[in-house]
Amino acid sequence: MPVFLFVFKELFKMQERIRNIAIIAHVDHGKTTLVDAMLRHAGVFRENEAITERVMDSNDLEKERGITILAKNLSVHHGRYKINIVDTPGHADFGGEVERILKMVDSVLLLVDALDGPMPQTRFVLKKSLDLGLKPIVVINKIDRPGARPSEVLDMVFDLFVELQAADDQLDFAVIYTSAKLGFAKLDLNVESNSMEPLFAVIESNVRPPTGDPEAPLQILVANIDYNDYIGRIATGKIFNGRIRTGETIALVKRDGSIVKSRVTKLLGYEGLKQVELTESCTGDIVTVAGFDEVSIGETLASAENPIGVPYVSIDEPTIAMNFMVNTSPFAGREGKFVTSRNIRERLTREIRTNVSLRVEDTDSADTFKVSGRGELHLSILIENMRREGYELAVSKPEVIFREIDGVKNEPMEYLVVDLPTEHQGVIIEKMGPRKGEMVAMHPMGDAVRLEFIVPARGLIGLRGELLTETRGTAVMTHTFHGYSPERGEIPGRTRGVLISMELGTTTAYTLNALEPRGVLFIGAGVDVYGGMIIGEHAKDNDLDVNPCKGKKMTNIRASGTDDAIRLTPPRTLTLEQAMEFIDDDELVEVTPSSIRLRKRYLDPNERKRNAKH
Repeated sequence: MPVFLFVFKELFKMQERIRNIAIIAHVDHGKTTLVDAMLRHAGVFRENEAITERVMDSNDLEKERGITILAKNLSVHHGRYKINIVDTPGHADFGGEVERILKMVDSVLLLVDALDGPMPQTRFVLKKSLDLGLKPIVVINKIDRPGARPSEVLDMVFDLFVELQAADDQLDFAVIYTSAKLGFAKLDLNVESNSMEPLFAVIESNVRPPTGDPEAPLQILVANIDYNDYIGRIATGKIFNGRIRTGETIALVKRDGSIVKSRVTKLLGYEGLKQVELTESCTGDIVTVAGFDEVSIGETLASAENPIGVPYVSIDEPTIAMNFMVNTSPFAGREGKFVTSRNIRERLTREIRTNVSLRVEDTDSADTFKVSGRGELHLSILIENMRREGYELAVSKPEVIFREIDGVKNEPMEYLVVDLPTEHQGVIIEKMGPRKGEMVAMHPMGDAVRLEFIVPARGLIGLRGELLTETRGTAVMTHTFHGYSPERGEIPGRTRGVLISMELGTTTAYTLNALEPRGVLFIGAGVDVYGGMIIGEHAKDNDLDVNPCKGKKMTNIRASGTDDAIRLTPPRTLTLEQAMEFIDDDELVEVTPSSIRLRKRYLDPNERKRNAKH
């Protein structure tokens, strides 16, 4: 047999044994826990190895919030197969991560909670995978959960496939039932199982091996980039055609068609969670390549002799914009390490290299940048990461991005799902009226009910806090981008004013006690404040300037009642997302590594009055 024929057969055999899958689902349906169970079954962990829960959520914010923010790769060997797995985010705001990752895989595991059923994000990620021609495997997870209804949920999933106009072969999907937490999978609900083996069997028999020609010129679509202190910028992607070796010269085909050549200094693959060094890899595998100083997501690593780019999947445009600006408060520079516009610009420029759904634009002011993203959570995660890295900045109220379509002003619409006790449904329906929400479905769920609305994106700003207040914290609200629709008219904003500090100083319990009847305070005693800083929500619809720093006058005369101990109501502490939702157009959130403060855009009361007239 000729040598080239033998090599081709060996490469084809390797390609046949690869299975590339992504795990897609709504938030909290168990994607990352399922990955943990698969890793355990495949023997990735040593017997004496300490294993953390949700091992793929490696980012601090992911561990704290219990959600996946960044898509990540791993690989397991099962029998003769190598299964490359990508764990994707479940929140619509990180949909850009999902969209680009789907180009790397040949099938998806669509994970659905056995009690909740399909949710807004389920619809979003499934639509993306169906559009790319992928044939999903449906995994009904959490079948051990009290109240689980796997058969009913399967019917709901099938209806969703039909609604999204899935092709006939996509409708003929494989189904498996799992409890990722307990570590078992089964093909039949009536058959006992104590391992994940049935899931691996379904993946190996239903996921097609990667297509592509191992003897064609090299093509790798860059789907993820990172930076390593030792080897510099590294690019991760799937080999669509050809093969790659360490030390060879390859080309980088940029978005504008220009070509840069460089040598492959490192070639890395995945073994479990760890990256391992490779000398060569072939069509279908997911690899990480080092050697280019500048490489971006969506570009192609190609053969140096015959560089051909791979068409890139389009990413949905941003729907929400905010202004990021230099902090100009009297406390600027006290707590942050990076405070100048140059620092902020460099950090945002670095972010858009990896965060493909983000847009950054300059404004009329050199100290202000317009940052656009897929939602409030998308932008708040960026701000939270920046403050943890030592940045200090101020941000404005989120605003939706309007588009002109066929000469008509259109605005982004969201598909909103609210699960809540039946007794509160009237209040929620009433709240959605002024926000221009249109109810499209209502599903009773025992003592609870699921309400589904199509609502303008700007109608969601500030809604979460109101819902939790009205339902005593029992409502669960999720939403995803639905499309653009003609503008729905005016939506009322915040109905109450704020309490504004008049001067620089430290708050006293004596004064705050006197201010409590005026509204809800955001700060306690002994807190430094400045003129123009918002210290609470006023009980009325107008803003009120107050002095929270006034001390108690001391006299040498004792009077009944004056020496009673002051007991303040605990202040309402706002998280970053709550602060972003609360502020009005003339207000800002001051974000530093150790504080989140609310303030008026113009700190001087006379300047506020002048600008209020315009």
